[in-house]
Amino acid sequence: QVIGLAATWDTPLIHRIGEVVSTEGRAKYHESMRENRPERFYGLTFWAPNINIFRDPRWGRGQETYGEDPFLTGRMAVAFVTGMQGDDPRYLKVVSTPKHFAVHSGPEPLRHRFNVDVTPHDLEDTYLPAFRAAVTEGHAQSVMCAYNAIDSTPACANALLLKDHLRNDWGFDGYLVSDCGALADIASGHKYTPDLVHAAAAALKAGTDLECGWGESAPYATLAEAVRQGLVTEAEIDTALKRLFTARVRLGMFDPPESYAYGRIPFSENNSPEHRRLALEAARQAMVLLKNDGVLPLTQSTKQIAVIGPTAELVQ
Repeated sequence: QVIGLAATWDTPLIHRIGEVVSTEGRAKYHESMRENRPERFYGLTFWAPNINIFRDPRWGRGQETYGEDPFLTGRMAVAFVTGMQGDDPRYLKVVSTPKHFAVHSGPEPLRHRFNVDVTPHDLEDTYLPAFRAAVTEGHAQSVMCAYNAIDSTPACANALLLKDHLRNDWGFDGYLVSDCGALADIASGHKYTPDLVHAAAAALKAGTDLECGWGESAPYATLAEAVRQGLVTEAEIDTALKRLFTARVRLGMFDPPESYAYGRIPFSENNSPEHRRLALEAARQAMVLLKNDGVLPLTQSTKQIAVIGPTAELVQ
């Protein structure tokens, strides 16, 4: 798990892991193409790393993160993204998608309607540094926007995050994808728009290029209607399409596989002895031994335990 990899404090190791993950992903993709099985779990866009800051244990996915430290998370993010995407000047090995942008944690059952009232200082000092590093140093070619709202604006429709920070300040030139169902949440969970058509328009205008959604309940299925209503323009849709097809071109999807190095990765790379040795090394490096000074286990004479901190009274 990623939380274990954070305990290694070893960015070169994380980079090597990213290389192996993308090598095996490429191998499976090419095999699926040869067998005419273009299923979604054989694709070349990877929704990783999860670089959210884990400071609320009520969020059930903290094990996917590198923990609570913004600096460590940023260093791990850059190492993993660059390992995943490769170093070819023309082709991407895979697309790495840091997630969930941004301030995504809090109570798991509330994530589809949760609003984070974060201070400007905490946003810049705690929750954005790892994403900034992943984009400006790691050159991640995709970013996933989150379920939650920030200052009452859903993340996937939040122009402050997606335009001002990500594209204008950090120079992000890749594509933005929503978390699964997050665009429907704009209307149904956050009540930010009256319907899915307006949710689609809000997300597209803020810069979300691609939706993870389901059938007719997916807001981007209504984009044609949004154009008819004058909520978005065809030019705005074209901008998103250009970003998406740029990623496909850079992945080599329109070139013969044998014409570039990543396209020639064989299926035999999966579960190879070398990769198994790396997995064992990572497991060993992730182990942490804790010293017990005698407090544990608690004795029967312990009558009270103090829970201290800003979230001590939050029980949802």
